[in-house]
Amino acid sequence: MPQTHLRATFMRGGTSKAVVFNRHDLPADPAAWDPIFLAVMGSPDPNGRQLDGMGGGLSSVSKICIVGPSTRPDADIDYTFAQVSVKSASVDYSGNCGNMSSAMGPFAVEEGLAGAPADGEAVVRIHNTNTGKVIISRFAMRGGEAETQGIFAIDGVGGTGAPVRLEFVEPGGTKTGKLLPTGRPRDVLDVPGLGRVEASLIDAANPCVFVEAGTLGKQGGELPDALEQDAVFLAQMEAIRCAASVAMGIAPDLAAAAAIASVPKVAMIAAPARMTTLSGRVLEAEAMSLAIRMISIGQPHRAVPITGATCLAIAVRIAGSLPHALAQGQEAPITIAHPSGTTVVDAAVEHADDPARAHAVHGAVYRTARRLFEGKVFYKTPQTAERAGQLAAE
Repeated sequence: MPQTHLRATFMRGGTSKAVVFNRHDLPADPAAWDPIFLAVMGSPDPNGRQLDGMGGGLSSVSKICIVGPSTRPDADIDYTFAQVSVKSASVDYSGNCGNMSSAMGPFAVEEGLAGAPADGEAVVRIHNTNTGKVIISRFAMRGGEAETQGIFAIDGVGGTGAPVRLEFVEPGGTKTGKLLPTGRPRDVLDVPGLGRVEASLIDAANPCVFVEAGTLGKQGGELPDALEQDAVFLAQMEAIRCAASVAMGIAPDLAAAAAIASVPKVAMIAAPARMTTLSGRVLEAEAMSLAIRMISIGQPHRAVPITGATCLAIAVRIAGSLPHALAQGQEAPITIAHPSGTTVVDAAVEHADDPARAHAVHGAVYRTARRLFEGKVFYKTPQTAERAGQLAAE
């Protein structure tokens, strides 16, 4: 049986990679997308490697983006993000990917979905359909294409590139409608198997739950491989995530929370301290505002998701939150230490000392992005595989 194929582009955005589709090239009914996305990525794969697809066995490279004309007047394009599970037949649309957001403006311009000057600064207003929020993307153009050459470096990506500035406008309440879903900057969760756990539940860019590393018997500078081998720790973080999901009103109960794997994000944070990165580079305490280790779809993240970094930066600005208590240099741009290095984020919050009135004005971050290849992506749908099996049996 012949394989099925679709026009597609493979792009890196920040520390993530994704297969990017023009909305026009996909079936009109989104209900038909999940089998396609799973097949394109090579999921589900019980071996966790996605060798029969475009995925790479990690949540950060098992992603799909869909870009099309905007459905609202204050944006240039619609962008939908899909997180494809590696080992299960699951496609999650409940949250956004900030890293891949940095590739959406350049993709839209080069696809003719958004206008830009041939040379100079392009400004693309992106409507993220997952969160209902607008992201402003600013990047340089040269010769009618998005600039990729530059001296800007981000930890976790080799080499340098041209910066893409992302401004998350009015990022509060992406999922729950509230910056502080419980009305408090700090809560105590009743977590099965752990008891009472202090946490900050913040909904900005993506809903996140932050717990102090010491609560889990950690220092906060542990590397992903060590955390991945700690089954008890991963189970504790998932239990905290599910309890927070219920407290934030995202899920009605723990069972439903477990089924919504991508939100809220869960992370342990720590005060500045000397730590080592994945490359072996040593970060001194003075080089960071605070440290984070985030879990994404059950896996320790190798860097930090941009939406997670943005949410953390906003949380730092909120008086009474755990991030506010742990961070150093809260008035300057916030430097977040993660396993691959550091990420600098800025944020503005109005009425930060009054939980009832706290309002996230914006969060901003710089990334790099580039098109890796374009053409046709080939995949086997379940129907194709079933028919092939029938022919083999015959």
